[in-house]
Amino acid sequence: MKRCPECRRDYYDDTLLYCLDDGNALLEGPASMDEPTTAILHSTGDTPGEAPTRAQIHTTEQTAVLPSGIREPLKNGIDKRLLAAPFLLAIIALGGFFGYRYFTASDSGQINSIAVLPFENRSGNADAEYLSDGLADSLIYRLSQLPNLKVSPTSSVFRYKGKEVDPQNIAKELGVDAVMTGRITQRGDNLTISVNLVDTRSGGKSLWGEQYERKMSELLATQREIAGEITNKLQLKLTSDETKGQAKSYTDNNDAYQIYLKGRYHFSKRTKDDFLKGIDYYQQAIELDPNFALAYAGIAYCYNSMAKNLDRAPNEAIPQAKSAAKRALEIDPTLAEAHAALADSLAIFDWDWAKSESEFKKAIELNPNVADIHMRYGISYLIPMGRTDDAIMALGRAVELEPLTLIVNAQFASAYLCARRNDKTLEQAKKTYDFEPNFGVGKFALGEAYLANAMYEDAIVLAKNASQNSPLEKSYLYILGQAYAKSGRIREANQIIDLLAELAETQYVPRYFTACIYSTIGDKDRAFAELERSIEQHDWFLYRLKTDASIDPLRDDPRFKAMLKRMNLPE
Repeated sequence: MKRCPECRRDYYDDTLLYCLDDGNALLEGPASMDEPTTAILHSTGDTPGEAPTRAQIHTTEQTAVLPSGIREPLKNGIDKRLLAAPFLLAIIALGGFFGYRYFTASDSGQINSIAVLPFENRSGNADAEYLSDGLADSLIYRLSQLPNLKVSPTSSVFRYKGKEVDPQNIAKELGVDAVMTGRITQRGDNLTISVNLVDTRSGGKSLWGEQYERKMSELLATQREIAGEITNKLQLKLTSDETKGQAKSYTDNNDAYQIYLKGRYHFSKRTKDDFLKGIDYYQQAIELDPNFALAYAGIAYCYNSMAKNLDRAPNEAIPQAKSAAKRALEIDPTLAEAHAALADSLAIFDWDWAKSESEFKKAIELNPNVADIHMRYGISYLIPMGRTDDAIMALGRAVELEPLTLIVNAQFASAYLCARRNDKTLEQAKKTYDFEPNFGVGKFALGEAYLANAMYEDAIVLAKNASQNSPLEKSYLYILGQAYAKSGRIREANQIIDLLAELAETQYVPRYFTACIYSTIGDKDRAFAELERSIEQHDWFLYRLKTDASIDPLRDDPRFKAMLKRMNLPE
């Protein structure tokens, strides 16, 4: 037995030389209470650094007790083998610590990130797509509530829908540890749901697979059951507080839940007709469950997005968005999406910047891992405030959370544009365009990037090709008019202004567009007249009034400062 002379702890491992608590050299422990202790290490050297050691071990003679118990006279003081012992112990301890961390991490199989791929619809019925897409989307939403788990968002994984997929490649592209695939088959009221969870770090080892035979009326309970089983199989070490989001029940009405999934399905398509269908389905879900807060938040998102997509005038859409968001918060004050939707409306329509910022910060506090919230915070609040560096950080965070989402990447280019970082604007816009050349907002971002970098011919070619039979025709006409104006082709620029005015007779066209073209060609009075109409409309594009280079010719005019004041913006 050995004993520490300082803390008096006894050790029964004869190979130990130092106390594990305080590091003091161990002494041979007494055979009985009356037997004196013998030091394991002695020295009578006179160097100052050795004085504490001698005092602690009470040396009486120049001998060393080796592990075998044989005393051996020391030569010139301390035996070098024993001097090296603490260093060897340190190496062993560090090696053991990092080895433990490595092997426990790998052996435990704990998964820190996951991608839930779109479920394959095996029903042979396109009308069941909402079920296959909705189930995957709901699982993503629930798992995203877990703070210690990175979940690839819907917008990132749905690019793989309908494609032959290799979980290993997908995991590499999305930077995740595990991939979940699934199939769903509907036959009348019967559902067959098959799921498989693969650990892609181990060559595609299946962690868990299950097949569920359920009724349509059990869909909601089945979705919760699958989410719970996935959580268990991922071996997450979660406290009860951390699982609240995953366990939270947003509705107990299965029919309302199925209709809500249809609303989510159409909202994700982001066209005017699909927004309207999404609103209709959300309202049907609310009729079945008047306390379905997520459905109200969905309505708010649809109306806000319609105003930004130029599908409906802001003074028609945003009040309805605000009303739905407020109702959602009355039902569930902890719903991050509802706070974000309200913040968006307060910024782009009410110009109530203080309340908007408060709501955005609350949304981020409740759920910091939603890219859409960071994106809206950057575009709808930070850019109007002129805080372009902060906006770039917010959009950068959004892209970090959803690296493959088209709308997030396109708005990141807009943030760079408002910061006058034209080279980064072009780089980001090209990246977005390369992701999906047919994405309308991405084309618009690339057109603006061409304008900012004086690539006027490229902007003209892009706008002419994109404007044909496009729902975003008025946006591309704006690009075309600006390209003509900036390249000195004033006659053509005025023709585009006339075309925009003609379109405005039958649909909503932001007056901000024509104001910018007039500003570029140097017609200040007409530019201000159009800005007045833009303010009356509460145009979405007014968010860039403080930062837009096209407005620079107007900034020294007293009328411009008056407009900033009317919008409650700092000068």
